[in-house]
Amino acid sequence: MALGITMLVAPLTVALGTGSAQAASCSTQTGPYQKQVEKFLGRPVDGKQSAADCKVIKAFQTKHKITPNAGYAGSVTWGVMNLMNKQKAVGNNPNKAGKCPTDKGRIACVDLTLQLSWIQDGKTLKYGPVPVRTGRNGHETRTGLKKVYWRNIDHVSSIYHVPMPYSQFFDGGQAFHSVGISVWSPPGSHGCVNMTKKDAVQYWNMLRKGDDVFVYGRKSGT
Repeated sequence: MALGITMLVAPLTVALGTGSAQAASCSTQTGPYQKQVEKFLGRPVDGKQSAADCKVIKAFQTKHKITPNAGYAGSVTWGVMNLMNKQKAVGNNPNKAGKCPTDKGRIACVDLTLQLSWIQDGKTLKYGPVPVRTGRNGHETRTGLKKVYWRNIDHVSSIYHVPMPYSQFFDGGQAFHSVGISVWSPPGSHGCVNMTKKDAVQYWNMLRKGDDVFVYGRKSGT
């Protein structure tokens, strides 16, 4: 049974903490995307920065590691929110345009433009779509048809010396694997397809060595 994307976007009501991140000063400036950000976060849409606006924006920025996290409604913050909106709009039909091959049997698809991935079998959606975090500028996730060639559940990067749980490599050093940070955290990975632990475990259980992977599109900013 295919899993939908209903829970993709963070709740509009953001819990505000009392830790040091929240104690830092908040921007009093109205940002260029003030109205859009207010609407996304369920705030009164008046296009004017308030102390309450700032706290909610700052909480969102802190959660997704957007820096600086000063509560300013700038382009990076709105970019993340806008991507979330576009991802949610996809619903349960991520391959509507037919860009991921449907004649390969089981295949993992990666849409770089929307930062989404899913597993399908022919035209049948098996899992996803789920949000992912792909390569940043200069470390782009390479496009094309590939295959899972090596799997290592407890892999540690020999280059960056960081854990890469549930790694499934499909192109050189590029792999699906879980991360402990938000998959919406900019600017992106060093080429791997980062996933939540839940999604990485599902991919680990559903994919096998030799399965196809198709990567297409272009991530914003690359």
